[in-house]
Amino acid sequence: MLKIAASLLAADFACLERDIARVAQADYLHVDVMDGQFVPNISFGPPVIAAVAGITPVPLHLHLMIEEPGRLLDAIFASGRGQIDCITVHAEACTHLHRTLQEINCLGVRAGVALNPATPIAEIEHVLGLIDRILVMTVNPGFGGQQFLDEMVPKIRAISGLLDSQGAQCEIGVDGGIDIKTAPLVVEAGASFLVAGSAIFKADHPEQVISKLRSTISAPRC
Repeated sequence: MLKIAASLLAADFACLERDIARVAQADYLHVDVMDGQFVPNISFGPPVIAAVAGITPVPLHLHLMIEEPGRLLDAIFASGRGQIDCITVHAEACTHLHRTLQEINCLGVRAGVALNPATPIAEIEHVLGLIDRILVMTVNPGFGGQQFLDEMVPKIRAISGLLDSQGAQCEIGVDGGIDIKTAPLVVEAGASFLVAGSAIFKADHPEQVISKLRSTISAPRC
């Protein structure tokens, strides 16, 4: 079954509690933590994560777009108030990815690794045993509302093949430009976890978009 994560980056920050309530049907709230260095934007930190965790029962998927995320893991984990399902770090941002994943595992939450569009899947081949979720970036990270990169579909399919060949149980997620039109493409390629921001939060009826995304049928191959 497809899991849908509503990306808080697309919400109205002046009415955050209202917008969070509007997406209560989502499986997860996707929270992008940015430091202005790994990506050219600054977003949420521990205080906002703590506030969000205090007003919704929806599990949190934390996407850390920060340099050397290991140094902030304890503070970020504590801010989640027990509602963090998964902490995802970028392979490109970790000098010692293996160690960082071990540290996440020790916190008792699921560990994810995100790959930027230009990052080869070989970066995660030797740490698959520590990963619960692979997040394929289908835009260059840092800003919401970007156009989906079609050339990432073969990459998703290649990751799916790698997992099958290794017998790994990782979940494949996709983040960037996901909407009703692009969702079937990534599902056909092997994704089962969809992060959507603008498509959900900018809709008049977010719950209907979440329902439609969750019922996505794979697109036929050309």
